[in-house]
Amino acid sequence: MRTVQAKHRSQWGLAAIGALLVTSTAAFAAEPGVPVPWQMGRQTPVTAEALDLMNFEHVLHWLAFAISLFVLGLLLYCVYRFNEKANPTPSRTTHNTAIEIAWTIIPVLILVGVAIPSFRTLRTQLIIPTADVTVKATGHAWYWSYDYPKAGEDGGFTFDANIDEEKEPKLLQTDNEMVVPVNKVVKVQVTSTDVIHSWAMPSFGGKVDAIPGRLNELWFKADREGVYHGQCSELCGMRHAYMPIVVKVVSDQAYAEWLKEAKTKFAAIDDGSKLAAAK
Repeated sequence: MRTVQAKHRSQWGLAAIGALLVTSTAAFAAEPGVPVPWQMGRQTPVTAEALDLMNFEHVLHWLAFAISLFVLGLLLYCVYRFNEKANPTPSRTTHNTAIEIAWTIIPVLILVGVAIPSFRTLRTQLIIPTADVTVKATGHAWYWSYDYPKAGEDGGFTFDANIDEEKEPKLLQTDNEMVVPVNKVVKVQVTSTDVIHSWAMPSFGGKVDAIPGRLNELWFKADREGVYHGQCSELCGMRHAYMPIVVKVVSDQAYAEWLKEAKTKFAAIDDGSKLAAAK
């Protein structure tokens, strides 16, 4: 009976490992910017900053794994070396200067080693280079609106992006997308009209809170075309889960054509409020 149960447990274990490998492979094979069922890792990074964050996270995971193995080894050694049977006469030592210095200095060195790349990545995120495109994202309960400020002949319009529950991927599509050009520095200014929201785009490695009365900002430079999906990542209310964010990254030519179309599609009056959605 036990043999049969052990055999069944082994089969279930192999099946679980196989399912994990399949889902992991599916995640790696997935189109960038689109989450997949049972995905455990990050979405494919399409900015240098997102890639840095993913690599930094992997290093931290391996570091934590190594520290855990080291501590486990120490525990097993102490159990084996200092148990009552192997060591019937326990030591009366109360202090060991070398050990105390080591367990103080080594963690400090580990933290310094972690802090250096962490501060470097944070500095890159916070210092915004000269922007090629600026977009203002405003959070509402519960949808986003995007304002393209007037720059020469371009911009000067605002539109709303509401969830479209009929499109796939489910609950991650909107009726209008934020459109930006590829390989260009995009600065996103983020605010809110009611409660605290959060504009987050996993493939870009960016997230910033939308706070009423405050203008926060982040930047990204996507290195490939595509449609990328995010969501509000602040618990903002009843329909928090229905505030998707969709960013469409296109070529320079396609972006120029979209700007011309958008100026007529999203007509606006002088004070910047939306007058009508077009045709």
